[in-house]
Amino acid sequence: MSKRWFLCAFLFLLFLPPQFALERPGVTFKIFQFPPDKIPRIDGNTDDWDIVPDSYAIGMDQLMDTEQGHGMNHDPKNMDVKVKVGWVKGLNRLYFLYEAYDNYWDFSRLDLHNDIFEVVVDGDLSGGPLIDIYHRDVWTPEAVGQARSVIDPRISEREAHWSFHGVHAQNYHIFTPPGDKDWAMAWGCAQYIKRLPYANAAYKYNFKPGESGKLVLEFWITPFDYAPCDRQRAVESVLTENKLIGLSWSVIDYDDVNAPNRVGFWNLSHKQTMYGNASDLVGFRLMPLEPQFRKAIQAKWSYTVADMDRRLVAFKDESDGTITSWKWDFGDGSTSTEQNPIHQYKAGQEYTTILEVEGPAGKSRHADVWGVSVK
Repeated sequence: MSKRWFLCAFLFLLFLPPQFALERPGVTFKIFQFPPDKIPRIDGNTDDWDIVPDSYAIGMDQLMDTEQGHGMNHDPKNMDVKVKVGWVKGLNRLYFLYEAYDNYWDFSRLDLHNDIFEVVVDGDLSGGPLIDIYHRDVWTPEAVGQARSVIDPRISEREAHWSFHGVHAQNYHIFTPPGDKDWAMAWGCAQYIKRLPYANAAYKYNFKPGESGKLVLEFWITPFDYAPCDRQRAVESVLTENKLIGLSWSVIDYDDVNAPNRVGFWNLSHKQTMYGNASDLVGFRLMPLEPQFRKAIQAKWSYTVADMDRRLVAFKDESDGTITSWKWDFGDGSTSTEQNPIHQYKAGQEYTTILEVEGPAGKSRHADVWGVSVK
């Protein structure tokens, strides 16, 4: 095995935090599930989000300035924001609608001096620092333990950065608006995470640098369990119903293009180091469909080939509603009344499998024509 592989493995083990717990444990924010026929179009318009209840909106009242001393003292005449987050079952994407008012939009420069919506996501709750160990404000003994806070002199700053920065959790500095820059700055070498087919964004606003006004930002990103420099080795986070993920954001506010410092770092975590430590994020739940978008009863199922040599297939019931009975037709003359049966086919071919379910709301069935294929 290569020296680089051993280095990556060593860094991974070295940088594991001693324990992991999200910030603000008493609060779990919700991520709205869009029905598959109502996926938001990324065009900067808000009408696709009208179906999202207000209970999903996260406003300025949830943000704390952890840098400039404002704390929880908000002035909507200076800045006001509202964020909604959504997902679609079957897609590993997080959709965002960011609506903001600012009394001074700062976006004329071509560097990091820019009003920013900073988003950090940890799709598998791996926790711990997501930036390299040379960032000493994150790699403190209190945060990671005494042993792991010590820099190994054999590992250079660039090697640590290349192997670790943004790999297990991702940080996006999203420029609001970008002006003449790319829409976001992604930490680390995995720059593909901010481009199609892993991300997309659209803005709508009508103001110039230094003016006040309202901005609408609509975008989606793909969280990764593993996002190395080589895109071919990347592993997307699998988003499933009721899954808890780590997520947070900060609103970075500048009010003077010539001033060296920003005037606010308003963040959802209430902890300054949320930008570089996934353990400092907050919990978000991937919610089921709201009741008005669910059928009272609907047969659904999936399958996994457990052993192709033996033609052994494991079927999984994923039906909606209250189900009291199941009837499977495996397409080869065999049936089952189990909820999640395992079936062995005798011949290799394509089979049409049917699931019929019954409950207080009635009956439903679902067939997948030639959908089960074994050798």
